[in-house]
Amino acid sequence: MRKLLPVALIGLAALVAAPASALDLTKKRQNLPDLVLGNEEGNDFVVENRDIEMESGKAYRLRIVAKGRQEYKFYAPEFFRYIWLNQIVINHLEIHGGGPPDHLEFDDPGEIAIEFVAIKPGAYKWEARGLEAKGMTGTITVK
Repeated sequence: MRKLLPVALIGLAALVAAPASALDLTKKRQNLPDLVLGNEEGNDFVVENRDIEMESGKAYRLRIVAKGRQEYKFYAPEFFRYIWLNQIVINHLEIHGGGPPDHLEFDDPGEIAIEFVAIKPGAYKWEARGLEAKGMTGTITVK
């Protein structure tokens, strides 16, 4: 009986540990095309990759990059609500939390990366609040 107990404990530990590592979707994260607001040539209202597509149940990194001289307030409330947010990265500093952000704000050129797992399929609108009439909108689609 004593010889079986260590073997049983090792087997139990392997069963408990295996699903945890197998379910860590963030390890197989895909980089999405950068969503770029403005450009360095002085066009503050151009958007590169305004429409982004991805699949539900997969992990992604989306970099939102401000190149223009405007203040950009990036709102995507429904999208933020229906993802599992792993982290937000700004200048190699990580923000972790239990809930979605209200919005991401760029006072100066720079980038903010969000790392997440897409959960709920749908077409989610994003906007640079206050600049919608200038074309600063798009869609993030989760299939």
